[in-house]
Amino acid sequence: MTEPAAVTVCAVIVSYRPEPAALRRLVDGMMPQVGAVVLVDNAGDDGWQLDLGRRLAVGDGELLGLSHNVGLAAAQNIGIEWARSHGYRHVLLLDQDSEPGGGMVAALMSALLALSSAGRVAAVGPRFQDLRENRDAPFVRIGFPLSRKLWCESAMQSIPCDFLISSGSLIPMEVLDRVGPMDEGLFIDNVDMEWSFRARARGYALYGVCAALMQHRLGDARRQLPFGVGQIVVHGPVRLYYMMRNRLRLYRMPHVPRIWIAQDLPRVLVKLFLFGTLIGPRWRNLRCMLRGLWDGLCGMEGACPAELLRAVRRD
Repeated sequence: MTEPAAVTVCAVIVSYRPEPAALRRLVDGMMPQVGAVVLVDNAGDDGWQLDLGRRLAVGDGELLGLSHNVGLAAAQNIGIEWARSHGYRHVLLLDQDSEPGGGMVAALMSALLALSSAGRVAAVGPRFQDLRENRDAPFVRIGFPLSRKLWCESAMQSIPCDFLISSGSLIPMEVLDRVGPMDEGLFIDNVDMEWSFRARARGYALYGVCAALMQHRLGDARRQLPFGVGQIVVHGPVRLYYMMRNRLRLYRMPHVPRIWIAQDLPRVLVKLFLFGTLIGPRWRNLRCMLRGLWDGLCGMEGACPAELLRAVRRD
């Protein structure tokens, strides 16, 4: 049975070429935890959509199949508008590769209500684990030259942080009304970071909730770096394009902390070196990253240019 407070929550799941069985597990796992689930699919296959559409309709939800890929941010905004029009007061954003733990939404709602009584809270998010690692991911407070990584020591903790990944974030609708929707010009990558920075600039706080747990998959794969210095999250060439372009777009935004920009600039050089020389496909990676930097300097937004996509497929 859904917790009383969680009845006000609509889960917004965005998918793009998902693994149908995993997506069904996610939907089935979320339906008992929230008031409704809306699945926004970026140009998926009608075969699995029919089955999931029926499941969602039973639980007061809906599948919104889009004719083409509008990007993560726009799809999230579509789901948020569905939740708003159906009277839900909170949205829970989820990616297709996330697996919320039992009671996650109830834990997030409990923390949100308690924290909001003492201050303005934009969003709360769960601690999450990537199953390819042996520990939780930390919450982060930005600093220079290094940020502070904060791990949960007790399930009772709610940890203030400077940004939350979008998947698992529970956001009151009234906060979205004041802070604004996700930035559709970013398309994908850094969407959550930009919104977090915008909310923080407007006087809101963000918290990681240690009692809420979620499994989440970051990146396409993990690759071991030379000389035993650790692993790196690997993304495809087109994702690297967005990562580079959107970094430069964020650098120009007045609400983005200058300290984060100063800290992030060296990461651009590190990524160029790693993905352009050590991690393949090196030429495609380098081509997409350099084009992303150029487009970022030129203020480009939206989807990756079609000619770049065609070139990557040809290479």
